Amino acid sequence: MLFIIHPLRSCRHISCSFVPKFSVLMCSGFSRQKSTKTGCIEKPTQTFKDGYNQVGATTVPFAKKDFVCKIEKDPHKIEKSEWAPIIVDYSKLHKHYLKLSKIKLTSLVVVTTMAGYALAPAPFDFHTFVMCSLGTGLVSATANTINQFFEVPFDAQMSRTKNRVLVRGHLTPIHAVTFAAVTGIIGLSILYHEVNGITAALGATNLVLYTLIYTPMKRISIVNTWIGSVVGAIPPLMGWAGCTGSILTLGAWILPGILYAWQFPHFNALSWNLRPDYSRAGYRMMAVTNPDLCRRTTMRYTAVLMTLCYLAPVLDVTHWWFALASTPINASFLYLAWKFSKHSDSANSRRLFRFSLLHLPLLMMLIFSSKKYWASTEKQGDKIESPHSESAKKNDLLTIFTATPIATAASSV
Repeated sequence: MLFIIHPLRSCRHISCSFVPKFSVLMCSGFSRQKSTKTGCIEKPTQTFKDGYNQVGATTVPFAKKDFVCKIEKDPHKIEKSEWAPIIVDYSKLHKHYLKLSKIKLTSLVVVTTMAGYALAPAPFDFHTFVMCSLGTGLVSATANTINQFFEVPFDAQMSRTKNRVLVRGHLTPIHAVTFAAVTGIIGLSILYHEVNGITAALGATNLVLYTLIYTPMKRISIVNTWIGSVVGAIPPLMGWAGCTGSILTLGAWILPGILYAWQFPHFNALSWNLRPDYSRAGYRMMAVTNPDLCRRTTMRYTAVLMTLCYLAPVLDVTHWWFALASTPINASFLYLAWKFSKHSDSANSRRLFRFSLLHLPLLMMLIFSSKKYWASTEKQGDKIESPHSESAKKNDLLTIFTATPIATAASSV
């Protein structure tokens, strides 16, 4: 091997025996390998082997202490798995199913169904009352389960929902689908066979609205708020239908109308402080996409709620004093909605939301205490039974005793 050097126009031939002197100075005492190519510089490659660092064709020792430190740290960063198997704790299965059904929301749905049944001016039947409440609760559990099943990737992005059972992996998707199928079939069967076909049809309609329309609509349009309000207004209509077998009277729509209007100030105040969460998950809520409309609808539907309370005695659902007694709490609700519409900050939205939780049970108590017809009535507008008859007295007492705990339950929500 020869290296050719051109200093000062003269050429010298230097033997390759001169080159190893440099390598001896740098890595004295270590073996070297001769290259088979002339004038070719190889790219250094670094490998680790028995405490030596091999760079190109030369093996160089290095400090083992630094290498050991690297080996101890890297495996934790590289080999850590991001996926973990779902292990179901069957001892807590019933608790997970209650969370899957959103038991607090389902309880509110059942209470409003009881309220609609108790407010209806028809004979009170305890068996039908229990079956209507049970069937409605099971259908509500089905709807909430399907909703969580579809929204797992979006719930994981929100602070409010990131600890739900499907997001945390406490239950498998198969568990959720099976639970939804069983509760849905049993709930609709109870409503159809033990109550009546109208109540079952309303329950099935509500299930479809919530799972197949409202749930996907949340990521498409702000119309989801109106659809969700319809879903919340149907349960008291189911209670009325379960008691009377009809929803054609105007009085049947008073309580559903009140609940429909109440949900706008309630939900708009709630969603206002959750705008970062909804925006992160991609939900199309009024508070995120159209804040001005959110303020206007809050004020508008609070006024509609107050108007419906004045219509209740006109439609013979309550006595006239209900309009007077409900005015202070409705006026307070309207005032808080007005403050929220003028100054939409976290403090005003929080006050409005908290008052909405107090407003609904108070209004329910007033409605029940001012119910106009406690006596049993015949279908198709026949005359009211004589109050002097023995059967009418028994039915009156039964209705009073059963309606009292319902009002108490509504006030506790």
